[in-house]
Amino acid sequence: MAWVKPDAGADQVRSDEQACRLAAAREASYHGYWYQHRMQPVVVAPGQVIWPSGAFVDPYAQQFLDENRLAQFCMESKGYELKEVTIQPSPGGTASGKP
Repeated sequence: MAWVKPDAGADQVRSDEQACRLAAAREASYHGYWYQHRMQPVVVAPGQVIWPSGAFVDPYAQQFLDENRLAQFCMESKGYELKEVTIQPSPGGTASGKP
């Protein structure tokens, strides 16, 4: 997957994506504190405390989701589309890494 815009060169795409990622991280971090303390331990009995664990208890998960959502919105507002890019193999059989 890659961001594509007809009139943008590789340097412009890279610059725009970096600017959007930084802005998204900054915006998401403003609200990150409020998502950190949602899951609290459960007191079962005096002296017995259960701490929630698992994939849905990550205190930063919401911030990461917000960062990606905001970065995508930023890139789309600049006219980019997220498209699947196929990488062509090089003639010699070694990976060239070029689309």
